[in-house]
Amino acid sequence: MESDIIKVYRFDGSELVINADLIETIEATPDTVITLATGRKVVVSDSVETIIKKVMDYKQAIFHA
Repeated sequence: MESDIIKVYRFDGSELVINADLIETIEATPDTVITLATGRKVVVSDSVETIIKKVMDYKQAIFHA
């Protein structure tokens, strides 16, 4: 498992890797906006549900390792 990262996608299809532990909020506005603890906001094409699943999968992998 790669550290504490999850992969999300920008609207142009490019991949963006973010630290799952830094996510504070995820909003559908209607675009999905991830707000990090640093204050940075990232707009991605992934749905809120998809990002939640990725974070949950990451957390489960940590606890089962």
